[in-house]
Amino acid sequence: MSPRLNLLLVLVVLGVLLVRMSVFIVDEREHAVKFRFGEIVKSDYEPGLHFKIPFVNNIIKYPDRILTYSESQERFLTGEKKNLIVDYFITWRITDPGQYYRSARGDELFAQQRLSAIIREGIKAEFSQRTVVEVVSAERSEIMSAMLVQAKLSAPELGIEVIDVRVMSIELSDEVSDSVYARMQQERFRVASQLRAEGSEDAERIRADADRQRTIILAEAYRDAEIMRGEGDAQASETYANAYTQNAEFYAFYRSMQAYRESIGGEQDLLVLSPKSDFFRFLQAQSGAPP
Repeated sequence: MSPRLNLLLVLVVLGVLLVRMSVFIVDEREHAVKFRFGEIVKSDYEPGLHFKIPFVNNIIKYPDRILTYSESQERFLTGEKKNLIVDYFITWRITDPGQYYRSARGDELFAQQRLSAIIREGIKAEFSQRTVVEVVSAERSEIMSAMLVQAKLSAPELGIEVIDVRVMSIELSDEVSDSVYARMQQERFRVASQLRAEGSEDAERIRADADRQRTIILAEAYRDAEIMRGEGDAQASETYANAYTQNAEFYAFYRSMQAYRESIGGEQDLLVLSPKSDFFRFLQAQSGAPP
């Protein structure tokens, strides 16, 4: 092989290497920052093929996706000076790669530590204003919202965006557990007593209303019965009167027979009457005695 051909091959290889060193590709899941002798030249590259000057420019790439950082066994004091052990996680992403490099030197671990410090301060501030019961129960979502707002305000200084902050678990330290459980038990007892008292009050009111309705129903039934009894007696009297007017002698005889049946013939019956009294008028007539 001639020296000229060898030189041509060397030039071709150098040309290929030079072209490869002058080209870089930005993926859709990446951020790219171009430096010129350590100084940021450009940091807002779109995905695709781009060029740089070899040996003068260098490229650093950062992930353009949601990142997660978790922290465990962090201790925080509540407003009652009680220790709580908190596990939490943060989801975040790089939005300004240039600022990210300037503030965190492009070190993900350093950025996570800075971000965790912001979140810790937020949790500390929120927990210090609340009791243990408030922290572990109803107000947790409010605490998370307040921390997320604070983190979103501070995160742009790092060139990042905080997506979410979540508390995974809140554990009570040994010295707090007993007192918290005792307070929660007392609260449950108080609620149970209140519900029991309200139930007794409702029962008494229902019982009193039932007694009132019973009294009214009995009174109305007695009234209706007396009315019906009076109407029956009136009809009976009217019937007797009609019968009497039709045949007075027979009516007198019939009534006397009823009186005899009801008053004479019992084992313990004792009548002190004169045989000539009007009560025995029909008996005397049957026996032949003068009326």
